[in-house]
Amino acid sequence: MLGAIGRAFKTPDLRNKLLFTLGIVVLYRIGVFIPAPGIDYGQVQECVASPQMTQGAFGLINLFSGGALLQLSIFALGIMPYITASIITQLLRVVIPRFEALHKEGASGQAKLTQYTRYMTIGLGLLNATTLVTTVRSGALFGNVAACQNLIVNDTWWGIGIIVLTLTAGTGLIMWMGEQITERGVGNGMSLMIFTAVAAGFPASFGGILRTQGIDIFAIVMLVGLAIVTLVVFVEQSQRRIPVQYAKRMVGRRMFGGTSTYIPIKVNQAGVIPVIFASSVLYLPSLISQFGDPESAWVQWINKYFTSGDHPLYMAVYFLLTIFFAYFYVAITFNPEEVADNMKKYGGFIPGIRAGKPTERYLSYVLTRITFPGSLYLAVIAMIPLIALVLIGANQDFPFGGTSILIVVGVGLETVKQIDSQMQQRHYEGLLR
Repeated sequence: MLGAIGRAFKTPDLRNKLLFTLGIVVLYRIGVFIPAPGIDYGQVQECVASPQMTQGAFGLINLFSGGALLQLSIFALGIMPYITASIITQLLRVVIPRFEALHKEGASGQAKLTQYTRYMTIGLGLLNATTLVTTVRSGALFGNVAACQNLIVNDTWWGIGIIVLTLTAGTGLIMWMGEQITERGVGNGMSLMIFTAVAAGFPASFGGILRTQGIDIFAIVMLVGLAIVTLVVFVEQSQRRIPVQYAKRMVGRRMFGGTSTYIPIKVNQAGVIPVIFASSVLYLPSLISQFGDPESAWVQWINKYFTSGDHPLYMAVYFLLTIFFAYFYVAITFNPEEVADNMKKYGGFIPGIRAGKPTERYLSYVLTRITFPGSLYLAVIAMIPLIALVLIGANQDFPFGGTSILIVVGVGLETVKQIDSQMQQRHYEGLLR
């Protein structure tokens, strides 16, 4: 493994790509610690270190921003506006025929969709920045703690405007850096930015467990974590391969077709998106309750069942929502009718299955059944931080579970595969054996 990494750095063009990627990642991490203008950075650091911030309604966004949200840095919004814009663009393909037509146009259509996603990212960044500043001014960002009420030094309209523009510009800069990694570096830039943000919180999580629980619990957590990582790698690599045969056909004087291939359907076809959707939906009641009267019955009910994350009702709803969103996301991203039509168009068929509607029904049958264990797997992985919260008092950024482990393992595997493929193109063994 180390020898393969050494060979990668000895190859000039691959070395330049790796160093470019590392440079962008370092710049991103530096930006996480640069405070936004007009923010009392010293007071913010005291609020972040307060015990009240071990939980909170903004935990998911803070996780994807690498801790920048609660520090109110120039990258406070992180990559979340881009993720949201990308998901919205995918969903719009289902309801807007124009978006679906662009998707089918190839490179030119994809370029237009990418441009729409960029515009939407800036719009969402502006909206999120305004919401974040409003939340900071109300004191709700840090749970209405008295010492965290006046974090904005210049609370005038133009001072607020500068903060909003800075946060929006930070989102645009992150998006640009991610695209630069994709074009000139190694791996998918946006995925690597998320990977960097999530992995940056691991040392603090490990240190917190070791400091509060002792070496014995820490060792047990590490062993359980190793088993979880092994399970995640196994499931993420698992797929159902549906064989496809292409009939021979004459084009002029040449014979085409007659080849065999397969359609890979992953067990976890939806990736980490269902966990993100479920977490976001469950964060909404807690977020709304922070703007209500603490003495009202509905606010107390939400605080009792949907704030800390250790209540059985919260866990049950989280589990069921993850399964629901797994089926929902797979349904909008994998279209059996489109796949069956493309196979029929190019003379492909599944052995033993007639082309057309029978192929569509067969693909739907397989997809529905393979999504069930995949959704259960996602729900179990998502529950691990909540179980850790109950057993050892860890916070919901527990590294071996939920979005954290899925992102780190998934992005890590894809990046290593890309490096491996580039090395094999240069007649090396590659990183994987």
